[in-house]
Amino acid sequence: MLTRLAPKLSFKAQMLQAREGAIIQVVNRLLAEKGFEAMTVDEVAAEVGIAKASLYKHFASKEDLAAAAMASVMQRAQTFLAELPPDAAPMAQLRAVVAWTMGLKLVGEMPALPSQNSSLRTALMGCRPYMDGLMEVSERLGEWIEAAQAEGSLNPKLPPIAVLYTLFARACDPVLEFLKMGGQYSDEEIIELVLSTCFDGLSARTDGASAAAAAKGSSKRKSKAAA
Repeated sequence: MLTRLAPKLSFKAQMLQAREGAIIQVVNRLLAEKGFEAMTVDEVAAEVGIAKASLYKHFASKEDLAAAAMASVMQRAQTFLAELPPDAAPMAQLRAVVAWTMGLKLVGEMPALPSQNSSLRTALMGCRPYMDGLMEVSERLGEWIEAAQAEGSLNPKLPPIAVLYTLFARACDPVLEFLKMGGQYSDEEIIELVLSTCFDGLSARTDGASAAAAAKGSSKRKSKAAA
């Protein structure tokens, strides 16, 4: 059986593809650093090193630019999910995904989410690659959330959709930037710290022995105060 090879791209097509990749990379970084509203087409063109007119040959508007960058990140997320070990525990899968998104955020490769009334949100709703990717990622995470709740490693009283949105929110969590600006922790340590607050909560955890010791100590302090 003969295997049909994909047609080789012409040099011009390869150059256009490379330029689009460079444009998306710059847009991705600017969206992460400044957000959609502050980013301008002029600075994108300047950083890529092309005229604005040439930029518009690839993308018709600022919204199209940003949508392409967001779709690119969503495609990376799909690839990451596909490469996770299929036999890992649901909670381990969820932690791995959140750690990955926070890693992108810390190195400036995670675009900030658009506001509710942003024109970018409208553009994203009409961007098929982005919406298809979002649905696939959401469904996969939703399956792991429900599986984790069924096995008791995740609070079953929480609506899965609330958990899903909470995990998505870590991709734009300002805590990551605040901790990085402090200079006290490495990126890996910051990720572990935020993972802990996200999945383990902020309440102190004590085992039976330490809880009993704490209760005994409290009783002694009350006795001394009464005396």
